[in-house]
Amino acid sequence: MRVYAPLGTAQALDRYLAEPDVTAGITARRTLPARPPDLCPFPEWLAPPLRGALERRSFRGLYRHQVEALDALRAGEDIAVVTPTASGKSLCYHLPVLQAVFEDPSARALYLFPTKALSQDQLAEVRDLSALAGMDLAAAVYDGDTPAPMRSVVRSAGQVVVTNPDMLHAAILPHHTKWFQLFQQLRYVVVDEAHTYRGVFGSHVANVLRRLARICAHHGSSPRIICCSATIGNPKQLAETLTGRSMRVIDRNGAPSGEKHVVVVRPPVIDERTGTRAGAGGFARRAALSFLRAGRQTIVFGRSRVAVELLLTGLREALRTGRGPLDRVRGYRGGYLPGERRRIEAGLRSGEILGVVSTNALELGIDIGRLDAAVLAGYPGTIAGTWQQIGRAGRRQEVSAAILVAGAGPVDQYVASHPEYLFRSSPEEARLDPDNLHVLLGHLRAATFEIPFAAGERFGAVPADDLLAFLAEEGHVRQADDGRWYWASENFPASEISLRVAASENVVIIDTGGPRPRVIGEVDLFAARTLVHENAIYLHESRQFHVDRLDWEERKAYVRPVDVEHYTQAELAVTLKPLETFAESALAAGGRAHGEVMVSSLATIYKKLRLETNENLGWGRIHLPEIELHTTAYWLAVDPAAVAGWRRAELDVALVGSGRALQTVASVLLMSDPRDLGMVAQVRSPHLERPVVYLYEAVPGGVGLSPRLYERHAELVRGARELIAGCPCRDGCPACVGPRSETGEDARGLARRLLALLKVERASPSRAA
Repeated sequence: MRVYAPLGTAQALDRYLAEPDVTAGITARRTLPARPPDLCPFPEWLAPPLRGALERRSFRGLYRHQVEALDALRAGEDIAVVTPTASGKSLCYHLPVLQAVFEDPSARALYLFPTKALSQDQLAEVRDLSALAGMDLAAAVYDGDTPAPMRSVVRSAGQVVVTNPDMLHAAILPHHTKWFQLFQQLRYVVVDEAHTYRGVFGSHVANVLRRLARICAHHGSSPRIICCSATIGNPKQLAETLTGRSMRVIDRNGAPSGEKHVVVVRPPVIDERTGTRAGAGGFARRAALSFLRAGRQTIVFGRSRVAVELLLTGLREALRTGRGPLDRVRGYRGGYLPGERRRIEAGLRSGEILGVVSTNALELGIDIGRLDAAVLAGYPGTIAGTWQQIGRAGRRQEVSAAILVAGAGPVDQYVASHPEYLFRSSPEEARLDPDNLHVLLGHLRAATFEIPFAAGERFGAVPADDLLAFLAEEGHVRQADDGRWYWASENFPASEISLRVAASENVVIIDTGGPRPRVIGEVDLFAARTLVHENAIYLHESRQFHVDRLDWEERKAYVRPVDVEHYTQAELAVTLKPLETFAESALAAGGRAHGEVMVSSLATIYKKLRLETNENLGWGRIHLPEIELHTTAYWLAVDPAAVAGWRRAELDVALVGSGRALQTVASVLLMSDPRDLGMVAQVRSPHLERPVVYLYEAVPGGVGLSPRLYERHAELVRGARELIAGCPCRDGCPACVGPRSETGEDARGLARRLLALLKVERASPSRAA
């Protein structure tokens, strides 16, 4: 019988890696050396009470990136701080804010965080620091949970207002006249976890910040902006697109770290015919047990609420039979009550809790102390997110370990077979497009409601007059005799915009499982057919809901909470028509292009897939109308002469297989959700009269993914070829070109042959589309 016996972190790691099936699945093991602190003296201008507060916390100085940030802000620059988890980014905004309040008590700051938990965590941090400095700071969270009596107090007297983009958009900016004390004296705007503001959400947030800038200018303030982000490939571009400001990037990390062992494990194939692999959950549980039985404080990340509960149950059962620290292992996810989550966070900081199994709710910068090991049951979806989860271990100058156990999906398998993506500078980019018309027009309405537009005034990069004239035709705005544009409707425009979706028409999701129905979210009309069709399993904050009924006419989906071991994946019958080509160039045996397209799609069937293995458990039909999506796409066209000897069936298999591989690699390179890109393969395109693979953006108008795929064509095709070549399957599997039952015989070989035709550009360009 196994027993609970203390052991060092490295020894516990070696014990796990010595298990034969684990040893065979190791695709990477790296040791990241310890790094000493790069300390600088406290700035001379820092207020003595603040310096004293830091010294009472045993600070002998500040890290280099913190001093660079403070000096840049002091010089009037806007900054983007891009350093790893637990490097002290929060001091880069807490200190200048407290310094401003110390110098002028009327100064104000606005903190924006993507989650309520992070808001509460940083509110506690700034309050503690100000109390140590002997300052009587008025700081409060303003969100949906703030009691009504407190709201007026925060509006009138809050020196630091902590909120989220949704609340700023819907509850603060439209009522800016009630917040004049904040906007007249606003010195700093903090945008934390900026890398999470990408895609549709980021495009909306960028427009919210445009509206914020107009309101600040109206009230006579011009605050400095402080963005903080995890390491990504385009931090300057992201921060500047998000804020509309020129940003100074600060990325020379001065924080210390202990030696860290990072291991990537790929569970073995258990069915050679189908390519099915063992589930990530079992391997992750065994890794966590090795650390927990050694008395090492451990965090395990699961990708869904169900995965968390399955891991937690498995760990507790194993610890019960093996006399381990059963009572000191807890779960943590969005469905827990706030008080319970705070107790778990405190237990982790104090060491009372030895192990926690969490969704990505603990991925962001919530303070949970210093852990010894992190186990990731599945790839988190982005390399930035992976390093944030890995960074939860090793917050002190001691040895730590992190293990990524790859799931069965194609993106997981690509990262597992190409672990260099984790260990070199991140190739990922966070993309957003604030000028997407579907997004921009809604915020232009909201901005006009807030403050009239002067003739020629810009909203973003160009004057807004043409768009305002379009809105005037719809009766939303009017141009008065003074030339200014005024809001002319009775509607409250901000209430019609959800920051999470692109289309103006959304499907509301209603939870009927409680004592009374409640709205838990919404999805745009285009996504609703695949996410909330009847009998779908819908995930919300890592919780599973079964869709009992979708009222398409009323745009309402009725759901109830469930705990099942499968998810659903809908299939679309898609036809695509190019409308305009923005750019194109020739390849060795074809061409690449990107442009505007019209996508017509009909949801046909859904499959039930097991969470652990993606095994197909059954299917059902979807009965919904066809709809059209006007968006952008990147496509590869094959020269018919290059495939003249291929049978039609072979070409069909090759196009679908290569398209799926390209789709997988694209989601890795562009830091996007795999569902952000759709794929269409046409053996003979009716518009281009040749074989074509399209990757289209599944968002009205697109958010800028297509031009980046066009620019990164060589990386994309090379990555797809490597994904297929590195897969151990024989003819194709879900991890490379798709399930063999759907792609046919030798899909893997045919896709490799086709991609080889599209990798090298000709010396002289020719028209490809």
